[in-house]
Amino acid sequence: MFKDYVLKFSSAQYSNQILLIDDENFDEVTHYSAGFKAHGFEVALYTDDISFRIMYEDKLKNQDNKLVILAKSSSFIPYDLQRRFKAYTLSMGNLFPKLNFDTLKAYFDLDLDLLSLAYQNNFDDWQTQKQTEEFLNKHVYSTENVQAYLKILYCDLMKQTKTVTTYDEWFEISEVKAKIDFFATRFYLEFDTSEVDIIFTDYILTHFGKISSEMSRNTPVLVSRAMEFMHECSSKFVIIVMDGMSEFDWRIISKSFGDILYEKTAVFAMIPTTTSISRQCLLSNKYPSQLIEPWKQSKEKQEFISCAKNMGYADNQIGYERGYNAQFSSFVRCGAVIVNDVDDIVHAQHQGRLGMLNDMGVLSDQHKLADMTKRFLDDGFDVYISADHGNSPSMGMGKLIGTGVETETRSRKMIVLQNFADKETLLQKYRLIDYPKYYLQKDFDYLICNTGDSFDATGDCVITHGGISIDEVIVPFIKIKAVNNNG
Repeated sequence: MFKDYVLKFSSAQYSNQILLIDDENFDEVTHYSAGFKAHGFEVALYTDDISFRIMYEDKLKNQDNKLVILAKSSSFIPYDLQRRFKAYTLSMGNLFPKLNFDTLKAYFDLDLDLLSLAYQNNFDDWQTQKQTEEFLNKHVYSTENVQAYLKILYCDLMKQTKTVTTYDEWFEISEVKAKIDFFATRFYLEFDTSEVDIIFTDYILTHFGKISSEMSRNTPVLVSRAMEFMHECSSKFVIIVMDGMSEFDWRIISKSFGDILYEKTAVFAMIPTTTSISRQCLLSNKYPSQLIEPWKQSKEKQEFISCAKNMGYADNQIGYERGYNAQFSSFVRCGAVIVNDVDDIVHAQHQGRLGMLNDMGVLSDQHKLADMTKRFLDDGFDVYISADHGNSPSMGMGKLIGTGVETETRSRKMIVLQNFADKETLLQKYRLIDYPKYYLQKDFDYLICNTGDSFDATGDCVITHGGISIDEVIVPFIKIKAVNNNG
């Protein structure tokens, strides 16, 4: 895979001090620096000599310390560092010299993991445009190469799930799982990743109640801290909420972003992963138990405006709109845009993940989200893109009728009970999870379907949400700064 390929390219097994010139931002896309960290290296992002000396002067004195510097060619790097560190320039041309550079750069869907895996087994030159295209089609994106790649990914993923202890490790796992599901769907390969959900469910049931105390400079961690996070990071921002968008969906729709520079992290949705609960929490900076109407969306705009006012924004500085044609006046400093397309596709879906792959591909090709993002960036907004919840394939196990359910939701993945005498029968009959009520009103009981189950007609294959699977709970959180995209 690419991170192993970069390790080998940089001769990391023979050197403790390495300087990587990465003008093409490979680490932002592939996170290859994680490979160095796994082999005992400390990774330093080089900005200027003074800052670097303050942080790493002591480590430089001992050549046994393993240190890799990530820098740009535009940075001034003093001669003593250039002499001490083994330097490598990471570029398509240097990494894959037997292929045509221009063809690789122009390939719209190039996966560097798949490319490096196939390239290491190649001993021929494919340097013309036609030859490189043939290599990509016949070798890189062959069923055999993809299958071998997914086996490696899944093996590494399962090893990580056995030792995971922190929320950010689960963010990484969620992204890799989505990648496996994406390629398995695209190439019609049977690949079961449900074991990840079993382990993730245990984590949620024991740790989700503590996540609100986690702090990060890179992400709100929990949707209930999204507004606070964006307010602290940007003086003028808009949050675009893609209702129902999972990591799987973002992987497809992000292809339309082209030259837009963004940083991707992730965030935990609220559980139950219903729109009324999680989206209101995202827009209000509240927990579910604090919402005016947790099971209805009629107060959503009111909750958002109230939150913005509490943060110090005046009425004319607050904007709330729906759809891709949303626009705000020049006075607005805090805006929210709700887009329902993904959730509409989810609830109308009858073809499983393959249907989602195809329908999200159409949505990506339309460039609606990317075009709206560019428009807001041109107007000086920092743009944040996230989701209230994701979605997951499920099999219907029968509809609930006459159970005394207090609250019905569109998700069909959970039920809410109050003073219900026969809760234990429901738990046993449908193999439900008795959710611990984290952040929820305590006078209700919350029963949630296991991953892969839903209260749909028996045998119906659906895509839905409201449950506790990693695809529903962990959603993308995208940060796009106007200053980085406006020249």
